[in-house]
Amino acid sequence: MENIYVVLIVVLFALAISDLIVGVSNDAVNFLNSAMGAKVASFKVIMIIAAVGIFIGATFASGMMEVARKGIFNPQHFYFSEIMVIFLAVMITDVLLLDVFNTFGMPTSTTVSVVFELLGGAIAVSIIKVWQNDNLPLSDYINTAKALAIIAGILLSVVVAFSVGAVVQFITRMFFTFNYDKKLKYLAAIWGGIAITAITYFIIIKGVKEASFMDDQVKAFIADNKGKIILICLVGWTVLLELLHMVFKIDILKLTVLAGTFALAVAFAGNDLVNFIGVPLAGLEAFKVYSSSVVAAESLSMESLAGAVQTDTFVLVIAGLIMVVTLWTSKKARKVVKTSLDLSRQNEGEERFGSSYLSRAIVHGTVNATSLANSLFPNRFKAFIAKRFDSTEYDERRNAMGKEAPAFDMIRASVNLVVASLLISMATSYKLPLSTTYVTFMVAMGTSLTDGAWGRDSAVYRITGVLSVIGGWFLTAFSAFTVAFIIAVIISFGSFYAVFVLIIMAVILLYRTHVVSKKRTAIELATKDVELEEIDEKALAKALFNKCTKNVTVSLNEMSDLFSSALTCFQAENRKELKMKVKDINRINKTIKKYKDNIYKTVKKLQESDIDSSLHYVQVIDYLRESAHSLTYIAKPLFAHLDNNHSPFTPDQFKEVSVLKGEVQVLINKVVRMIHKGSFQNLETIQLDLTAMVADLKDLRKKQLRRIKKEKSSTHTSMLYLNFLHETQNLILHLGNVLKAQRDFGNYNNS
Repeated sequence: MENIYVVLIVVLFALAISDLIVGVSNDAVNFLNSAMGAKVASFKVIMIIAAVGIFIGATFASGMMEVARKGIFNPQHFYFSEIMVIFLAVMITDVLLLDVFNTFGMPTSTTVSVVFELLGGAIAVSIIKVWQNDNLPLSDYINTAKALAIIAGILLSVVVAFSVGAVVQFITRMFFTFNYDKKLKYLAAIWGGIAITAITYFIIIKGVKEASFMDDQVKAFIADNKGKIILICLVGWTVLLELLHMVFKIDILKLTVLAGTFALAVAFAGNDLVNFIGVPLAGLEAFKVYSSSVVAAESLSMESLAGAVQTDTFVLVIAGLIMVVTLWTSKKARKVVKTSLDLSRQNEGEERFGSSYLSRAIVHGTVNATSLANSLFPNRFKAFIAKRFDSTEYDERRNAMGKEAPAFDMIRASVNLVVASLLISMATSYKLPLSTTYVTFMVAMGTSLTDGAWGRDSAVYRITGVLSVIGGWFLTAFSAFTVAFIIAVIISFGSFYAVFVLIIMAVILLYRTHVVSKKRTAIELATKDVELEEIDEKALAKALFNKCTKNVTVSLNEMSDLFSSALTCFQAENRKELKMKVKDINRINKTIKKYKDNIYKTVKKLQESDIDSSLHYVQVIDYLRESAHSLTYIAKPLFAHLDNNHSPFTPDQFKEVSVLKGEVQVLINKVVRMIHKGSFQNLETIQLDLTAMVADLKDLRKKQLRRIKKEKSSTHTSMLYLNFLHETQNLILHLGNVLKAQRDFGNYNNS
């Protein structure tokens, strides 16, 4: 029996490696957000600083089994076999849960996930013990106070971090404004000294205070001399920064942001590492007790886990290396960072999230409250505030930088880091259960709100995004608890066989999320390749025409293939394949919508003399979008018809559809060739073909109406067929409009 537990320990550590990978992918946003958003350095430099911070933080980690030490459950009431069930349920759940969040680019808390997984697994095993006539009540097994403290921590993190970030950013912006270059000549060293002092305090209190190499005397000295340490750091950093600026012309703001990035990376690795490897290490400790005991696994009490579990330095080094490699290689980490940057960027653009009733209500309420507040202040005061927050010159500089423009300036980046560092340090000092992820994210949201990044055109979508992330945090707790509870029950009744079945299922699910992520990335890259916003600022109408020609021909070729394959799948009653075709059609719609959404950026980049070129381009995209809509209205009803298990078309209808399918494909191919070559001499021939096809469609409608009259077709099938004929007619008419608009576009460029 001991051999099977050896295998399970190996499984736990294999899961720990996976957990490290997915955990770093999710938590990278904590320390990369500000530096990448402000573009204080090249991507490689930022990553190197973050990687060094992670490695140092990992080796400084206390090595304590944090969640066990804090008592989510009482291990003295569990046997070794039951502890292993809990730990396995926790690790399987954690890997799956974090990977799902990473796939969809949603930041969440690894601490909350581990705590609620432990709670779910422990409650499941406890209920089974009580059900099997154990003498203890359920309340003796679980420390419910910890779960309530974590939930309170979520609420506290959201409210406090957002509010403090907004207030501090308001005060800072009032002082520095958006045009802060002149003020920094005299105040940069003082500002940097304050910021780096806060960051240093953060490193000492949150990062290395609990490190294994720190003895009790050093810890006591730090605790007793916090005020002196802060004062010495403030004076020392201010003087040093002024010297560096005077002698070496070093940009103090950049140095401040990079120092904050390093500090948060150190603290993340030093404190959150136990969330990933703490459970396997506790499992290893439990196994050592079991190996040295003659008591059976089902009877061996685990009171030894109630204390601290030390970690070997070698293990910490290996964990640090895995985290560093993951940081460099994980595409999902960059996706999570992108979510945070999209919600806090200063400029408008494509919004990732949509609108919701709650976000609209919040915006309406805020606008009304702001109007009421404005009526209470004198005009001179309002003018003064407006002047301090005037970002006109800053926006002009950003627009001139184009794609190289940062998401926000370095003042906001430094405020993000300083406020987050101080809040986390204070929470750690007072043992408040604040989450690093929640604090850093909500501070960034608060500062972006103050800076006016959430304007009238973006506020609803940004608030929806923030609410989605916050909702995801609560979903983390609920999902972690529920899934761990279910897995623990399965393992308890299914024994070790269930473990290996669950591992196989977990691997399959991880592979599926990897495939989903890969597909999403491929679609984004394909879309980016044909986005019109990539045109150089000095591009003339000819460049726009060439780009448009490429986009239209690619889209029409795909639409032709999907029109044919969707009808083929419907005729074969292949519901699964038809569903995939509908997804592909939706993807084309999203791509064309992106062309339309980028019209504003494209038109702004063109010269004043090219305004007519913009008009032709808009017409082409509008007609192309209508064509894609018609294809959607053809394919979706076909799928819904099959999905509801209705009767397919009759043989006569399929015969008519087959002929029509071939004619439409021939027409689209002619249109594509004409647009690709840029030769429109045979346009009249295609117009005649279009007129003939419209007449044929009219005849097919009459035939179908006769069938209805003779009751030779069911109601659902008849309505579907008539809808198909109508949307096919719309499709070919819009194609004709695309062709004429593209011709006019070409004639304008050749004139």
